[in-house]
Amino acid sequence: MIDIALDMEQYDCPFIDTTADHDVAFAAVHWDFDQRARELETRMVVEAEDAGVLDTGLDSLQTHENMNDCVLLRRENNAAHIRTTIEETAAMQTIRDNGGYITGPFHIEAGSETWHVGFDRGRDADTTLSELDRDNEYDVVERTSATLPQLQDLVQNAGAAMTLVDGCRDLSDTERETLETAVSEGYFESPRDATLGSLAEDFGVSKPAVSKNLRRGERKMIERVVEALDDIED
Repeated sequence: MIDIALDMEQYDCPFIDTTADHDVAFAAVHWDFDQRARELETRMVVEAEDAGVLDTGLDSLQTHENMNDCVLLRRENNAAHIRTTIEETAAMQTIRDNGGYITGPFHIEAGSETWHVGFDRGRDADTTLSELDRDNEYDVVERTSATLPQLQDLVQNAGAAMTLVDGCRDLSDTERETLETAVSEGYFESPRDATLGSLAEDFGVSKPAVSKNLRRGERKMIERVVEALDDIED
């Protein structure tokens, strides 16, 4: 299997147009393509910086000329869960006509969309990229070839992967930022390129405070890693 991650700009996609005009982001949690009607039904999570921006973005999406149906399922502050139906876009048709298929959730923000698409044969992937280049703007972010054992490993260990994702979500903003900065500045290297003192200066806090944030973040992530290891062994 050939798996390709694309950063795509479509000219007939209501989601991309909406994110280009408003500071909102969409993430697909479910999708289903109706081959007879040539329509894509999706359930999306929409996020914005505040409730007002979310209102404006949803209004723009619902009135877009390429939006067939948009239903608000649930809303909490600056996030919403919606069900949408749109006609097949030109890029979607090109991918499907060449035997391509969606392999992962897609994310749309700031006028572009991250797609994960798969192909059974390399020449089909090459043909698709060539045809997409005629009428779309895109960048290939990553292209990989997965073997059968790799695909099997991916499917069998999906639960372990979600355990790690949940661990990332458990982190507070401060814990996440502290861990990211510690890694990027070499705190965990041997010898260390950063110290508690330099990290404390970066965040404008005391060394005990930054040490506390590091320990909390490390504990949460290590606990999740151990859970994931148990899932993999099982």
